[in-house]
Amino acid sequence: MEEEEPEISSQTLTLTPTKKRKKKKHVNVKMEVVHEHPEKIPPLVGYFPSGFDAHKPQDHESDPPPAVKVFRNKARANRLQLVVSPNDSKVNFVGTSYSGEAASAQVCTYALGVLDKETQTLKIVPIASNKIFRLEPRVGGSDASVDEPSSLLKGEQTAEEKAGRMRDLTNLYGTKKSITQAKKLQALNQKDDPRSQKDLDRKLKEVVINKEALESTSAHSARNIPPYDDTATTPQEAYPLDKIIFKGEWDYLLDILNLLHAGAEVESSAYSSFVCNRIQKLKELEDEGEKTTLACIFSYINHLLKYKDRNSMDASSAKHHKIPGILNQKFSSMFALDSDSRRLTEEKKDLLISYVLVLTLYADEFRTDPSDIARDLRMSAVKLRAHFEHLGCKLVSQNKVTMATLPVPLSFPRLRQKRRR
Repeated sequence: MEEEEPEISSQTLTLTPTKKRKKKKHVNVKMEVVHEHPEKIPPLVGYFPSGFDAHKPQDHESDPPPAVKVFRNKARANRLQLVVSPNDSKVNFVGTSYSGEAASAQVCTYALGVLDKETQTLKIVPIASNKIFRLEPRVGGSDASVDEPSSLLKGEQTAEEKAGRMRDLTNLYGTKKSITQAKKLQALNQKDDPRSQKDLDRKLKEVVINKEALESTSAHSARNIPPYDDTATTPQEAYPLDKIIFKGEWDYLLDILNLLHAGAEVESSAYSSFVCNRIQKLKELEDEGEKTTLACIFSYINHLLKYKDRNSMDASSAKHHKIPGILNQKFSSMFALDSDSRRLTEEKKDLLISYVLVLTLYADEFRTDPSDIARDLRMSAVKLRAHFEHLGCKLVSQNKVTMATLPVPLSFPRLRQKRRR
């Protein structure tokens, strides 16, 4: 059963009438993004696949507009139902937050924009997919959509089924390039098998909580460094590479390798001095797997450095650099910017530097000269040594050159407690 909630029935239904095209007018507006607030109800958006026009008077121009009501399920508060009732009609248009748009995979994002012509401000509100209602005709009460599925939806394919059919067609008749792209997209959007998920849930219930692992996890965030294993017996296990560069990201880090295969030069204007100084080493590698891994590590270092420059005072050096979308989204989450200055905070900048330094250790087989990466990070070599030591590295002298190494098992300096003011 569902109950009516009068307090949210005043939510506006966004309906745009069809009009003749007019000449476009260019308006300079200031955009303002309104983020979701936990104490405020976000807008609900409805559309009519049947072609019903809620703005058009049904019988007389003086007739009131259709009534709009919102219902919430008593047992499951996150289930909403939107009902539009035309004047003097036995047909209601019903949409739910658990069918239609909400039942399919969200392959794009939605937003609602409201333009205030007086203040020349365009306010944009992000809309979740479960707040978009497919309003379908129902004879009688609003409960008709609860007990039986939509007749319009019965004959339709879900987004996943459509994607599967398109994937099959691409594999049969697509070009080599399109097949490769489809495989990459499928790898990025993998979902768990329901049967394996049930088996996993059963096994999780039998798992005994490892307190040491929990303490180790909290230590990662406390130390502000990449994920590590302080019991590792090799440097590669100390900072696992797959915890830094994820499985679906490698295919987006082939830019340097493609340049080498094409016989092109790696320009110093586009890549850091650390990378440029090691291109010859990359060319000399005979094993193709090792060469691919090292080239991808170089590319990842370069993207991290450009992301740092873009969101600091050195933004000009990264002005024309393009970071792949999958990495840009990841960096935005890991190294979030200060809400006021829109720059990297000192804490996030230190975390980014830690990721860069771990990858330089991988690139130089865990014995690296910090001088060139210090220039790329726009830091003094002395200041950078403290960052290496924070990662558990040791600094040794080799032919009058200071080298950073990573002995195992890891041994960290004691964390300093911040004084409370």
